[in-house]
Amino acid sequence: MPKAIRVYEYGGPEVMKYEDVPLAEPGKGQIRVRQEAAGVNFIDIYFRTGAYKSPHMPYTPGKEGAGTVSAVGEGVTGFKVGDRVAYGSAPDGCYAEEAVIPAAAAVAMPDGVDAQTAAAMMLKGLTAEYLLYRTYAVKPGDTILWHAAAGGVGLIACQWAKHLGATVIGTAGSAEKAELAKRNGCDHVILYREEDVAKRVREITGGKGVPVVYDGVGQSTLMGSLDSLAPTGLLASFGSASGPITGLDLGLLAAKGSLYVTRPTLATFASRREVLDEAAGRLFAAVTSGAVKIAVNAVRPLSDAVGVHRDLAGRETTGSTVLVP
Repeated sequence: MPKAIRVYEYGGPEVMKYEDVPLAEPGKGQIRVRQEAAGVNFIDIYFRTGAYKSPHMPYTPGKEGAGTVSAVGEGVTGFKVGDRVAYGSAPDGCYAEEAVIPAAAAVAMPDGVDAQTAAAMMLKGLTAEYLLYRTYAVKPGDTILWHAAAGGVGLIACQWAKHLGATVIGTAGSAEKAELAKRNGCDHVILYREEDVAKRVREITGGKGVPVVYDGVGQSTLMGSLDSLAPTGLLASFGSASGPITGLDLGLLAAKGSLYVTRPTLATFASRREVLDEAAGRLFAAVTSGAVKIAVNAVRPLSDAVGVHRDLAGRETTGSTVLVP
């Protein structure tokens, strides 16, 4: 029997159980994938703790992975057994040796991209794509602010934004992470534990502020993000690592310069096949061209998912972590 991580109740990392599971057959519109690697992301923690609710219990975490198609369900025409595929927006189920996912979430993995790299880049890279191209289209000459620049999404997005011609300001929690961010696209890095982020942004931009702030941190960075924006600027809040944003007074947006705030998700964009294909094509092109390098900084066994979640929640990781069967 294949192994998988199963969650029977919401809670800390210890609720994840590594166990044998029956080999599932794909249903209509689904494929089964013999996984070579699964990506680990903060959204997995949100579901495990119950901050986001799983539609069923027990469940297997994980939205990102890569491997080889081992079975095809009814009605699937785009894939066949033996195809190499990757995915970053599966509903769940990727912390497993054999994952059953909707075929609509998968894309063909191009030659030159290995499974561990693909598993490390799909959710994070597709997130960077919709933020940089669709939420606010970054153009040459823009100056942007990216929180948690040394995180999994940040390392990809800051390289990509730099490639698009932007001046990139990042935030980081330590000198080591700041150096990593500078090696991956950031022109300036603000140590948010030691410096006033908005004040430094104003200094860097000659008092103007930035047209967009990309913020996956949430509540703790909200005011600094708003105070860093130029008039009519956009806060793209795409995560809540420090907790969800609550109680935002819309009057503040007027007072601070007719600001905009959006809370986009990958699921919205990836639900349209034509958008997913275009976004994946852009991502693979950026990686295979060398414009964006994927940092797989930790490869851990699937059985160590509990330890991986503890490290991720404790901000002990940089870049991407993948689990391998």
